Amino acid sequence: MARVLVTETIAEGGLDRLRAAGHEVDVRTGLSPEDLLAAVPGAHALIIRSATQVTAEVLDAGSDLVVVGRAGIGLDNVDVAHATARGVMVVNAPQSNILSTAEHTMGMLLALARNIPQAHAALTAGRWERSKWEGVELADKVLGVVGLGRIGKLVAQRASAFGMRIVAHDPFVAPERARQLGIELLDLDELAAAADFVTLHVVKTPETLGMIGRDFFAKAKPGIRVVNVSRGGVVDEDALAEAIRDGVCGGAALDVFGSEPTTDSPLFELPQMVVTPHLGASTREAQDKAGDTIAEQVGLALAGEFVPFAVNVSAAEASEAVRPYLPLAERLGALFASLVGGAPSVLEVEYQGQIADHDTRILTLSALKGLFSASSDEPVSYVNAPQLAAERGMEVRDTATATARHYVNLVSLRGADHSIAGTLVGLQAEARIVVVDDHTVDVPPADHMLVVRNDDRPGVIGRVGTILGDAGININDMDVGRSPEGASALMVVATSSPVPAPVQDALRAAEGVVSVAAL
Repeated sequence: MARVLVTETIAEGGLDRLRAAGHEVDVRTGLSPEDLLAAVPGAHALIIRSATQVTAEVLDAGSDLVVVGRAGIGLDNVDVAHATARGVMVVNAPQSNILSTAEHTMGMLLALARNIPQAHAALTAGRWERSKWEGVELADKVLGVVGLGRIGKLVAQRASAFGMRIVAHDPFVAPERARQLGIELLDLDELAAAADFVTLHVVKTPETLGMIGRDFFAKAKPGIRVVNVSRGGVVDEDALAEAIRDGVCGGAALDVFGSEPTTDSPLFELPQMVVTPHLGASTREAQDKAGDTIAEQVGLALAGEFVPFAVNVSAAEASEAVRPYLPLAERLGALFASLVGGAPSVLEVEYQGQIADHDTRILTLSALKGLFSASSDEPVSYVNAPQLAAERGMEVRDTATATARHYVNLVSLRGADHSIAGTLVGLQAEARIVVVDDHTVDVPPADHMLVVRNDDRPGVIGRVGTILGDAGININDMDVGRSPEGASALMVVATSSPVPAPVQDALRAAEGVVSVAAL
């Protein structure tokens, strides 16, 4: 099926899932950058963790790549922008290690407060230093949580159980949502001045790089303690060492570093430091979850299906209300391309009904994916479908209205004087094509369909059926639609097999038939 290159240790359960799907799983750990460039050509998927650097050069060498999967959260070792430009999907496993990381943060918080590693080292070295390693309680202390995402919220909940007061900094969280969690939102300077402890739960970006640095410590509460189990580089390690030596910072617990792996740092010489070698996600449960999740995401990407954790696809997180419509939107796009005979210069996508209350951008991507799949010489994904539209000069307009006259929800495509619309019906959410070229019909989408325009007069339907029957083609489904004016009719016919070109020509020549389009 596809070659999946795996360059770091991944839980075998996930790899077995890919093998069971028929893919060739090529495990090559410990590759140098040069070895990686030699190994990636011919691979359709690349699975990594944090050590492999997926640079633009690697992506260019992997000309067959469909997807890069990161078994974990952080993506600072992947050139996501270049992957997007190349039409390569990037996926991660954002929920696999959130619990492990939150628990490790709490462990580091407690170890920092009570000097547990230092006391352990002294005692095992033969020194009973009970008075030297006096600690502080967490109860009634202020914890500043920087980054109130999934992990930050878990840490806040657990710290609250210790009697800590929680403040947070996160410009992407609404104050009302923070109030619901019992957390006060502050700007970073206010948090620095108020907090006894700070925990970091942010991604590494130009904005967060070195955010805990000299400016932060200059405004910080004396004796503030810092815990970082997020990404290396978020804490300026030189500034931290300086703040600890000057007594501005009471100590720090770091699980991540600006350069990894690292075994030599001025921080390691400071007795106020607690350090671990990037263990936040290093639990058996987290590794199993990451392996299973990334294998599932890569498998979906290789199959050209919806990938929930694609990070470089707009609106990749489809809501439960929207997700059932993804296959319908893709099928409508494919049928529309056949109806138009290509791609229109302007494609209008409209959502009517309850679905309009949700984010429908992923449905537009699905429609584009279906529209271009039959005509592109490269695999079409949620990533490169908009690029194909731009390259072809196609303008895409999508609109949404909560008003729907005849259906609870309706997805419509229109352009180049053609239109098609569909919906889901019944408890089983069965797909139905309900509008073709402004004619009302009701027929399930099928692999082989004909749209026959005809004069609205007796005998035409019979002639169409006779021609198909004489050719040995069975009609699986059929519906006749009338235009709003009633001046002409249209048939949508689902057949058991493709209708050959000579049979289509015979239909076009039949009395009363205006046009025939094979979808």
